[in-house]
Amino acid sequence: MVPFFHERFGNPSSGHWYGKQARKAVDEGRSKVADLLKCDPKEIIFTSGGSEANNLAIKGLAWANREKGDHVITSTIEHPAVINPCRYLEELGFRVTQVPVDEYGMVDPEQIENAICGKTMLISIMHANNEVGTIQPIAAIGNIAREHGVLFHTDAAQSVGKIPTCVDELNVDMLSVASHKFYGPKGMGALYVREGINLKPLIHGAGHESGRRAGTENTAGIAGLGKACELAERELADRMSVLTELRDAFLQMLEEQLGQVILNGHATERLPNTLNVSLPGRNSSQLLESIPEICASTGSACHEGHEAMSPVLEAMGIGRERGLETVRFSLGQWTTKSELVKAARLIGKAES
Repeated sequence: MVPFFHERFGNPSSGHWYGKQARKAVDEGRSKVADLLKCDPKEIIFTSGGSEANNLAIKGLAWANREKGDHVITSTIEHPAVINPCRYLEELGFRVTQVPVDEYGMVDPEQIENAICGKTMLISIMHANNEVGTIQPIAAIGNIAREHGVLFHTDAAQSVGKIPTCVDELNVDMLSVASHKFYGPKGMGALYVREGINLKPLIHGAGHESGRRAGTENTAGIAGLGKACELAERELADRMSVLTELRDAFLQMLEEQLGQVILNGHATERLPNTLNVSLPGRNSSQLLESIPEICASTGSACHEGHEAMSPVLEAMGIGRERGLETVRFSLGQWTTKSELVKAARLIGKAES
């Protein structure tokens, strides 16, 4: 990213040398994102992050296709960047159906199909949950959407760079990317939009991003996102294998230290880096406050600091008491086993 803050600082829309260098970086970044998602670079729109990508997918499609229907289907465990755009659409007269999940945080594709009606224009279901890590049956839902002629969007902010996200295998028409979730820069994202889909832009101005997102491109951010995608594609299999092994080992360490530990989310269909557990008899906020060496979360990072039941856990049927005993640990590419051993011991000592 550094060269684009200094010697290659030009506007990608300018025709001079500096502009051409920036344009080359934007094109290369777009190609690298497309390579990771296995799509055409023309189908990638750069955004300021996953939230903007979700908003553009949901509101942009609704505004452009109002005459085709006014019904949107989503789930009860979506990120606020999906839930709140859907609420906004309801204020405009759209109808939104939130399909429930089971005790593992999993959506039943059959319930999605049952919710479809003649006015359904969009289904939006996240690829993997940001709190418990449960991976949804996106390909199966995509098949149902296509059988009924309904467009399908997935919020893949948590999954891109961590598990395979080939758009054709997932059967999706739109897919949201958040750069910082896999070591790219914050303030960058992307939206995959299958060719032929019409979206109304959220931001009006000049004709950037093929007229779908006005504003001078964030060249440095795009270069960083592109590099993160390049590294993720190259290292994905190794990352998945190592993180899955460490995640499972950490769960065993916690069980050895604490005795009873309750896993939240699906036992197998979950992200390799996410471990969400309830620790019976231990308030998670107080626990983490007593161990400043450990950086973890009592819920979604977007809701940090609130002593309140997680809406995701509530949707899974988990009671308030257990919900307030929940901790989400997020492992990273450079997490070591020795760090996990230390963390487990600190937690055990704090509660001994």
